[in-house]
Amino acid sequence: MTPIPGRQRPCTLVVCRGCCCGDARKHPGFDHDGQLERLRSAAVASGGAFAVRTTDCLGPCDQANVIVVQPSAGGRQAGGRPTWVGFAMDDDCTDEILAWAAVGGPGLTPPPAALELQFIEPPRDARVRSRR
Repeated sequence: MTPIPGRQRPCTLVVCRGCCCGDARKHPGFDHDGQLERLRSAAVASGGAFAVRTTDCLGPCDQANVIVVQPSAGGRQAGGRPTWVGFAMDDDCTDEILAWAAVGGPGLTPPPAALELQFIEPPRDARVRSRR
């Protein structure tokens, strides 16, 4: 995503698609590509309220699929920090992530209560990077 001049960075969903997340062999019966397309389509339909990007392995492979909900610039100013969601594979989880991102995400809006049950600790090296 390229920032638009004069526009703050929106809430961003970082979708892990590394060694385990998104792997049909590890999680058969789940439409990983369909989930990613759904996230991307919702981001486009939001008119820029949030963005979606993919990345290689985020680390907590035993909790795949992992999605990190990064706060918008305004959310970060309000105290929001990246929120790691593990086991993000069912439609309900995807719905909750999309709804939260659409209304601002971390720092601007509390997360759905059911989604909080899927929050995970980031790997140590990610925690160190986020403090810089």
